[in-house]
Amino acid sequence: MHIMEGFLPAFWCAVWYALSLPFLIYGAWQIKKVFREHPEQKLVLAVSGAFIFVLSSLKLPSVTGSSSHPTGTGLSAILFGFTITSVLAAIVLVFQALLLAHGGITTLGADIFSMGIAGPFVGYYVFKFMRKLKVGLGPTAFTAAVLADWATYLVTSLQLALAYPGDSLLNAYMVFAGVFALTQIPIAIGEGILIWIFFDFLSKSRPKLLKQLLGEKSE
Repeated sequence: MHIMEGFLPAFWCAVWYALSLPFLIYGAWQIKKVFREHPEQKLVLAVSGAFIFVLSSLKLPSVTGSSSHPTGTGLSAILFGFTITSVLAAIVLVFQALLLAHGGITTLGADIFSMGIAGPFVGYYVFKFMRKLKVGLGPTAFTAAVLADWATYLVTSLQLALAYPGDSLLNAYMVFAGVFALTQIPIAIGEGILIWIFFDFLSKSRPKLLKQLLGEKSE
């Protein structure tokens, strides 16, 4: 989810930039490591970034100052982790802000934190936890992608509530989250189904590559 240009006060713009920066630095280092140690994964990494760009560009009107859309970060979070995903999301968000007027440069830190860090963090660890429980790959990927989306919109709601708390921070948060839920819940489920289909296809067509990407031993 994107917060539009100029909608956040300067203080909160600075806060979210500061919180996002360490993840971006570490994520860039991890990408360099992937390129050095697993050059065969470059194409998959590029596809993951393109997936984020395409899905997150499908903007739907939502609360004033923001928009609803799929995030596309579930795929990258599952395959590469949330810090690498933060870098891919940042690149996508910069292009969208400059070329599509989707999001903004002043609000870039906030958008990176919600869409590129918080959501992928939840998706990554949900995926790892469910795989340890021996849940099937398709349902696990679906759940991880859906919860990554929902985590993104909940954090965006918090960012807006912190900037515009009104009489009560909790009330403001509930208002923002409630309005977002109307569009974001079905959008997330749709994205989860798409991720399920993708992993089902990959498990049948390139099982060895998928096992390598997920760090799982072949059965």
